[in-house]
Amino acid sequence: MNPDYVEFRSGVVSPMECIKEGWALIKDDYWLFFGLTIVSILVGGAFAIILMGPMMIGLFLCMQQRQRNQPVEFGMLFKGFEQFLPGLIVTVLKTIPIIILLIPYYIFIFGMMATHMPRDHASPDDVQAFMASFFGVEIGFFFIIFVVSMLIEIFFMLAYPLIADRKLSGMDAVKLSFRAGKANVGGIVGLILLNALFGMVGLLCCVVGVYLYIPVAFASQAVAYRRIFPDTGQTFPAPPPPPGNWA
Repeated sequence: MNPDYVEFRSGVVSPMECIKEGWALIKDDYWLFFGLTIVSILVGGAFAIILMGPMMIGLFLCMQQRQRNQPVEFGMLFKGFEQFLPGLIVTVLKTIPIIILLIPYYIFIFGMMATHMPRDHASPDDVQAFMASFFGVEIGFFFIIFVVSMLIEIFFMLAYPLIADRKLSGMDAVKLSFRAGKANVGGIVGLILLNALFGMVGLLCCVVGVYLYIPVAFASQAVAYRRIFPDTGQTFPAPPPPPGNWA
């Protein structure tokens, strides 16, 4: 499938409506989707870049199955491994910008500690000045990471669902996700921020609340995806990759 000819809608993501519809999507089998979400995060996180892609694809396959009013079984989560390589490519591309930021950050921090850290018998003023500079750098870096992470999520949020739904290659899914994310940037930003806010509220509720909310956050993303890419009713079998094409 050529992603240049895949149609999508723009300006159709309403953050609060997506969250409400996401809850309605999974509430009848909430604990099943809770288990699917937690397992996908734990397995994907334990093996970092390698398994996060197929686990996320499997999770969105389950969400899309429910959106079609079809039964969802736990084993369906692992069908994401049928699209292992595309999922891996998306995860690697998502991770590269963060790695690029982390390398100079750690070089700067270690250099700062080696050259400016107060030694024995340093005056309180020197210690205070160093700590102020150190935390100033930390706050500045946190802000940069936040902005970069937001941009990454805006333009990559639809990539895993696209692979699950349309069986696109990794590069094609990223390109199409970028285009569709750009056309729906306001709604996607609002959805990300609202999910983050509800997650923080859950964190304040004895921590466990954030874990209980995570399935709803993923379901809201599945709803946003379906608003942007309506279900065509077609199935898209994964084609065998051409020789030498690893995308």
